[in-house]
Amino acid sequence: MSASQPTALIADDEPLLREALAAQLADAWPALQVVAHARNGREAIERFESLQPDICFLDVHMPGVSGIEAAQRIGRRAHLVFVTAFDHYAVQAFAHGVLDYLVKPVEAARLADTVSRLQERLRAVEPATNTDALLEELAARLRPPATQAPLRWLRALVGQTLKLIPVESIDYLRSDDKYTRIAWRDDGGQLAEALIRLPLKELLPQLDAAQFAQVHRSVVVSLRAISHVTRGDNDTADIHLKGRREVLPVSRTYLHLFRQM
Repeated sequence: MSASQPTALIADDEPLLREALAAQLADAWPALQVVAHARNGREAIERFESLQPDICFLDVHMPGVSGIEAAQRIGRRAHLVFVTAFDHYAVQAFAHGVLDYLVKPVEAARLADTVSRLQERLRAVEPATNTDALLEELAARLRPPATQAPLRWLRALVGQTLKLIPVESIDYLRSDDKYTRIAWRDDGGQLAEALIRLPLKELLPQLDAAQFAQVHRSVVVSLRAISHVTRGDNDTADIHLKGRREVLPVSRTYLHLFRQM
C-alpha cells in the first residue's frame, strides 16, 4: 500500500465499538482508510488475507478465534494494535516496545500517540519486528489452566450480609461496568440479585462450560434456567427464563448456539 494511503482493519465483536473506533480514527488520521470490519478473529484473518491492510486493530477478547490468535496468523504482514479492556494484557505487550495497544474506552490523547507511532513505523524501511514469541506468551495468558476445576461458590455482599452463593443456583450473570450482577435463587427458591467486584470476563473461564454459555458480550446464562428462545430481527434472539420476567439478549455472534430454532 502507498504510505500516503494507509489502510486498516478493525476487529471487534461489538458493532458499536467498531464504529466508534472508526469514527475516532477518521478524526485522528483522516488519510487512513478503514477498508474492513470484522466481528471475530476468524473474520479478521479472512478479510486481512483478502485486502492486505497495513494496520490491524484487534480486540483481544473475541469469541472463537481471539485477537491474539488472529495476530499470530497475520504475523509481520501488518502493524498490529490491540484494543483491550484489560491493562495487564496491554502493558505486557507494550513493555516490549513492539506492539501497540488501546484501552477501552479509547481516549483521544492515547489514540493520537498510537497514530503517531504507526505513522513512524509505516515510514520506516525496516520490516516489522518479529513478535512470534510475545504473541505466544499473550495467547498462553488467555488460556485457562487445563486442570482448573469449575467455580463452585461466589461471595457477594447483600446489604450488610456476606452471601455464599452456590454457582449451580445462578440463573445468569450480567456485566455491570466493572462489576458483575448475579441473579440466582436462594435456598427457598426466592429470586435474588447481587453485585460482585469481579468483571464478567474474568469469571467466565472459571464457570462450567457444560452449564453456562455466553450469549452476549455482557451476558452469561445458565442453560438449566432457560425456558425458551425466540428469534428476533437482524440475526438476534431473546432468552426467556424459567420463573423470571427478565429477557436476555442473544447477539449475532452467539446465535449459532440456538441454530436449531
